[in-house]
Amino acid sequence: MSKVVRQSEILLPHNVDFGKWAVIACDQFTSQLDYWKKLELFVGNNPSTLNITYPEIYLNDNMEKRVNKINKTMQEYLDNDLFDKYNSFILVERIVDGGKKRLSLVVSVDLEAYDWNRVNTQIRASEDTILERLPVRLKIRKNAPIELPHIILLIDDEKKDIVEKLYKNRKNLQKLYDFELNMGGGHLKGWKVDNCEEIIDKFEGLLNKELQIAKYGQDAKIMFAVGDGNHSMATAKQHWNNLKEKLTEEEKINHPARFCLVEVLNIYDDGLNFEPIHRVVSKYDDKFLEDFAKIMKGESKITIITTEKDIKLPCPSSSSQTIKLVQEFIEDRLKKGLVEVDYIHDEHHTRKVVADTNGIGIIMPEFSREELFDYVVNVGNLPKKAFSIGTAENKKYYMEAKKIK
Repeated sequence: MSKVVRQSEILLPHNVDFGKWAVIACDQFTSQLDYWKKLELFVGNNPSTLNITYPEIYLNDNMEKRVNKINKTMQEYLDNDLFDKYNSFILVERIVDGGKKRLSLVVSVDLEAYDWNRVNTQIRASEDTILERLPVRLKIRKNAPIELPHIILLIDDEKKDIVEKLYKNRKNLQKLYDFELNMGGGHLKGWKVDNCEEIIDKFEGLLNKELQIAKYGQDAKIMFAVGDGNHSMATAKQHWNNLKEKLTEEEKINHPARFCLVEVLNIYDDGLNFEPIHRVVSKYDDKFLEDFAKIMKGESKITIITTEKDIKLPCPSSSSQTIKLVQEFIEDRLKKGLVEVDYIHDEHHTRKVVADTNGIGIIMPEFSREELFDYVVNVGNLPKKAFSIGTAENKKYYMEAKKIK
């Protein structure tokens, strides 16, 4: 089988204001229109990833027109030679909360090594994939000539032998960018990494059978767990599945849509925080709180926010069990049309959304990052939106791009 990590051509714009080019992932601040309006004013008419991505807050707003405009702008950027091309990897330093450094590596991965089902593939989903969420994303991707990923893949590299070692030698690398992110996103630096084959071999070394057994009690054959962008990864996979049906075997080998651009982050990275993703329900029926209280049992407590007061309810001491219990209750209500739900980062944002929408907020427990790989291998997928890599402002910003046509 071909190697999972791939050296592909990465696109970065030149002669642009990077501070206006890079914007936060499209699935953030989905209940806070003021964030996006302020960002739009800041970006103005400048080249920006805001013009070639689809903020999910606008999913119900002239979708076809927006998608067509996004694809047209992508092609204009390509036709106008906006991008420099780098046949390399890119090492990234992101300054996040409290001045912490979060280190990552931008690479391409083979979508043939990924499956969102619970099977022994090298790239595993970490949460349940809701297939109903894919058609909208597929529509956006179908005619797009380039991708701008917000997918973060996690590796279990306790020795810090891949990303961190590159960072120690960053003085020997060509710096590509160094700037302040907009909207309180922190600071971003990037370096060109040329010794790709050596790094690819290190990634392959994570699949060593003895190493896997020592870590997980079995030869799990896992290299990556999806840390962020589970549904973006699933969309890329389904798009590739649809596309390859029309290709010859020879065309399938190196087609650009087969390889997805991702950001790789070590689960042991000093700047990595797993943050809970809270729920805000709206348009709920009169029995929502009563029925929710009936199913919540356990030795710990969970906080419910209403516009009038906070309520403490019992919950399991295991964070994964609590997340599962809450999400199953909400999904059941959703299927019956008894509620709408939004997923909000940070408690202060959650309280604001509750106040603005007259909703009910559920403050979720934190899932430990040290548990993730063992959980994915030996238990299965977490419920959707079980954790977030960092707070809302510190989520992935679009920066690099890659051709997929």
